[in-house]
Amino acid sequence: MTAALLSLTLAFGLVTGQFAPQQAASDPLAPELEARVQKLGKTLRCAVCQGLSISDSPSSMARAQLDMVRELVSEGKNDQEVVEFFVSRYGEWVLLEPKAEGFNWFVWLGPVALLVVGGFVIWRQLQHGPPTEPATTQATPSAPPTGPSTADDADPYLQAVRRELER
Repeated sequence: MTAALLSLTLAFGLVTGQFAPQQAASDPLAPELEARVQKLGKTLRCAVCQGLSISDSPSSMARAQLDMVRELVSEGKNDQEVVEFFVSRYGEWVLLEPKAEGFNWFVWLGPVALLVVGGFVIWRQLQHGPPTEPATTQATPSAPPTGPSTADDADPYLQAVRRELER
């Protein structure tokens, strides 16, 4: 029981970012460099919040990542080198907007293809018009079929329904 509670506590801490590396926030850089840091931070996904950039996330993990961006920018790294650092460390998942190359083209073109196919289906349906109903003729009641006995004739419920309909 104790092991299960400890496991749950650790899992909760990892998910919420309670055990993320704690660093003191680094001092802001010169305004033009700090603007570049914030711009880069808007393109990188927070590892804890997943839907937010590291600039927008309140988690300590995001602050640590933003401090790393600040450190790399202060070392003189260009934007591409900073992004490559994070991609090499976390994979392409860390980018909020994945590059449109290779398999990622399906992500970028998939919605457009679905819209085109859906529009084509709607256009074809409108071209054919509403379905026409076949002419209905008044059916005269006929006698029950007089053919060989089928499995339906042996069903007592079906026989009772037929007797009720004949009344």
